[in-house]
Amino acid sequence: MKTRITELFGIEHPIIQGGMHYVGFAELAAAVSNAGGLGIITGLTQKTPGDLANEIARCKDMTDKPIGVNLTFLPVIQAPDYPGYVRAIIEGGIKVVETAGRNPAQVMPFLKDAGIKVIHKCTSVRHSLKAQSIGCDAVSVDGFECGGHPGEDDIPNMILLPRAADELEIPFVASGGMADARSLVASLAMGADGMNMGTRFIATKEAPVHEKVKQAILAATELDTRLVMRPLRNTERVLNNEAVERLLAKEAELGKDLKIEDILDEVAGVYPKVMVDGDMDAGAWSCGMVAGLINDIPTCEELITSIMSEADTLIRKRLEGMLAA
Repeated sequence: MKTRITELFGIEHPIIQGGMHYVGFAELAAAVSNAGGLGIITGLTQKTPGDLANEIARCKDMTDKPIGVNLTFLPVIQAPDYPGYVRAIIEGGIKVVETAGRNPAQVMPFLKDAGIKVIHKCTSVRHSLKAQSIGCDAVSVDGFECGGHPGEDDIPNMILLPRAADELEIPFVASGGMADARSLVASLAMGADGMNMGTRFIATKEAPVHEKVKQAILAATELDTRLVMRPLRNTERVLNNEAVERLLAKEAELGKDLKIEDILDEVAGVYPKVMVDGDMDAGAWSCGMVAGLINDIPTCEELITSIMSEADTLIRKRLEGMLAA
């Protein structure tokens, strides 16, 4: 399948594995890229720019296909060494960067001078247009269904994607609620040029996370996620667990007086405990509503191959058959 996204990134299939904290390691990124998609290493999971450089090198030992790096710009007092991470990306020969969080304008000149294509993650049309205006090559449009941070507008993809198609000139991929061929074909029909999958790629054989994480996703339904940190306007969709219930109780009790310090036990330093140690109640961790569509743990190649094959069948037989009828 050829779309503006496959052409832009030099990949075979219009499927991207989004950056995920303590999930986007070399093993997963290489497996996705080897299967014809675009695998992405999560930059800030690596504690230093030197660690990121090593992870990029490790990934390149596993694949000769295009890979990307996610760089998330966090609203924190003690900012990571962003210039160092950017240098590691450039010196590592990375040609695609997925940016997320705050406006990436500060790093755009360095990335563009190095010939790097930038895809920015956005939760609204207005943010997508801003990304386009600062020179991003593409955007990942994140609907309200997504795991992680869906923004504060609560617009689902059935509305958000066509709106993005109406306004944007640059290509975009659909993110949030993406799991299978139906997701891809629907996204293409609404104007996207591909799709970004996060939660679905956690439940794959190559995802370097604890088996309990994968089983939790398999056991979950579309009703098992919760929205936390809404009072702080830092909304995050997470899989429900004991820690999330405690967090929501604090939010209800404290109301407008809630501060981030009140919920640090539930949100700080959670990912290594969950993803590495398998402590499923350690805290709140991102998971999309799409968990309700995930029923197996395939390899990345099996997953991507089946998506593309089934998408072909949907387009050529089901949809064309309707027109013929």
